Amino acid sequence: MARVRDGDETAFAHLVAPLQRELHAHCYQMLGSTHDADDALQDALLRAWRGLARFEGRGSLRSWLYTTTTRTCLDILKARGRRVLPVDFGPSSDHAVLDGNVPLTEVGWLGPYADTDLMDGPASPHARYERREAVELAFVAALQHLPGNQRAVLLLFDVLGFSAVEIAAMMDTSTTSVNSALARARKTVKEKVPPRTQQQTLRKIDDARVREIVGGYADALAGGDIDALVALLTEDVTWSMPPLPHWYHGITAVADFAWQVPMTRCPTWRYLLTSANGQPAVAFYLRDDAAGSHVAWSITVLTLRGERIAELTSFLGAEHFVCFGLPARLS
Repeated sequence: MARVRDGDETAFAHLVAPLQRELHAHCYQMLGSTHDADDALQDALLRAWRGLARFEGRGSLRSWLYTTTTRTCLDILKARGRRVLPVDFGPSSDHAVLDGNVPLTEVGWLGPYADTDLMDGPASPHARYERREAVELAFVAALQHLPGNQRAVLLLFDVLGFSAVEIAAMMDTSTTSVNSALARARKTVKEKVPPRTQQQTLRKIDDARVREIVGGYADALAGGDIDALVALLTEDVTWSMPPLPHWYHGITAVADFAWQVPMTRCPTWRYLLTSANGQPAVAFYLRDDAAGSHVAWSITVLTLRGERIAELTSFLGAEHFVCFGLPARLS
């Protein structure tokens, strides 16, 4: 710290390096986008470097960095609306939409999160959520329905384990306001997330069986086997594909879309198994004859209920593959 106070940028980078992964996850939870999280963390660390003179050492460096990072995210939230999924736009489609389902590029879409370096377990003994639970799609999507201050308070208290007194100081407000915001935030999130998290579900299924389910889904889609696909789905399964606004609910609608679009209208698929948001995922590559290879198409995140697939969320766009360290093409 003495070297940092003397203006040693290398020492500062070394000091904050152990916290960068969790700070980045916090930015993603606040903002719902990996790209926004990248920008927010960079800005927050720059603010922290420039504001070192205000860090007097009475609190922990971690607390001070979370203060700066949270305030940076709140500033970003003031400049734009919340991020959404297709289910936020209206009712589902009961059959495959072949025309008119064009990307809505002006919408702020929720994005996937690369979780390969995310540690297991809670951030503190007082935290309610494990770190992987705290980046699950359902939880992050629910956070987007909260005002910025409620979002911050819930994350700082229930995910990161800071006390109400600490959060009040971090957000320059009263403990009473923190407790009030926390109660309202918990009520909203409880209404929007399923009773069982994906981490709880996955712990009850053998890892080999999870891989079998995910691989079976990918093989069925790539091989055009509609019966094999249907056998893996719950009756109330949903499938959405941001940035496309249309989405499908129920096994009949999902099967109709799967057969008419990816199985019939699209050329050869290839895939890689991965994970995203603490959940199993598949990176799909679509054949491009002009390029002579398969090009990055979507990262599909699977939400399981028991040993069946209850939700498919396909994030379309090659830009997501960069965040996951995945190749842009497969031969």
